[in-house]
Amino acid sequence: MIDRRTFSASLAAGAAASLVAARGMAAIPVPTKARNVVLVHGLFADGSCWSEVIARLQAAGLNATSVQNPLTTLPEAVASAQRVLDRQDGPTVLVGHSFSGMIVTEAGVHPNVSALVYVAARAPDSGEDYTALAKTFPTPPASAGIVYDGDEGRLSEAAFLRDFAGDLPKEKAKILYAVQQPFQKVLLTGKTTHAAWRSKPSFYAVSTEDRTINPDLERFMAKRMGAKTIEVKASHLSLISHPGEIAQLILEAAGQRR
Repeated sequence: MIDRRTFSASLAAGAAASLVAARGMAAIPVPTKARNVVLVHGLFADGSCWSEVIARLQAAGLNATSVQNPLTTLPEAVASAQRVLDRQDGPTVLVGHSFSGMIVTEAGVHPNVSALVYVAARAPDSGEDYTALAKTFPTPPASAGIVYDGDEGRLSEAAFLRDFAGDLPKEKAKILYAVQQPFQKVLLTGKTTHAAWRSKPSFYAVSTEDRTINPDLERFMAKRMGAKTIEVKASHLSLISHPGEIAQLILEAAGQRR
């Protein structure tokens, strides 16, 4: 015979479990232990933006590879990540910054991927219009700084220094601006056909001072996916200004720390 208190507790637990299931992941992800990490950069950057995180991962004994995202179309960007994932020899943490959260969400269904890490990154659902989702939050300042030469887009120097890399020393930010890679306008029209975060343990680093993606949008996406979430007092480039914190989150996703 079950008493009313026990029955109510069981009902509440069941409702909570259903809510978690609707998000697609357990509230506390338990990732498979992994020794491989694949990192993908977003817009206005290249693969070298992960250098300081990579140094920390290598020091911890992990095998890290940075994908050179072509920034052309979403299918081509996903394919570039998939080719690197194909080369991994076991469980692999797939990490994305900024726009490349789209790539992580799509390519993360790859069988080698054991966990996902989003660093101030887009995290759409399958088939979701990310642009429409973003418009439900206040527009971040960096959006006004995108300039186009025909179909090729980039961030102006003023917007890059102020809104993209605002917490970096100006000298360092100017070097990063000099090597930013332009993107094709069609890249922004792509939609994911999978949402890997619905089936893989997911982790999210919110940048609280972000002026490129609204921090509240980042929090919304992290909560929706049931991700283990940290907040970093950083600009959009937390992977450069706070590489230690980002590396620690990746190590957790790799089952290397609790």
